Amino acid sequence: MDEGMDRKPLHKVKTAAKVRIKVRIGTDAIGPGKIRLLDLIDSEGGISAAGRQMGLSYRRAWHLIDTLNTVLGEPVIETSVGGEGGGGARLTDIGRALVERYRAACSDAEESMKPFTDWLESAERD
Repeated sequence: MDEGMDRKPLHKVKTAAKVRIKVRIGTDAIGPGKIRLLDLIDSEGGISAAGRQMGLSYRRAWHLIDTLNTVLGEPVIETSVGGEGGGGARLTDIGRALVERYRAACSDAEESMKPFTDWLESAERD
């Protein structure tokens, strides 16, 4: 039996169709995971705390940030060395612009895909 044969037909699926954007740049990509990491760094004030929120090690979180730095050619975060209050990280202007522009592109994509996702979710298709 084909593995795909036991899947429910789309018209019986009760979950909403979602549009997720991932942009490939060479062998790297910018997508929802890296954008969420930047959001969490911004709100949590550090790479470790953001990584913990996502279930990532510090090393993995830093690797994702380093990938963004390489793709964009400039840093998306700036860090401060610990002291009495501990170190931290915050988004640079380019990091903040990346998040804002990614969100705007996703919003535009969702809007343009709405007729298609509505059709996928509908009970009656042509």
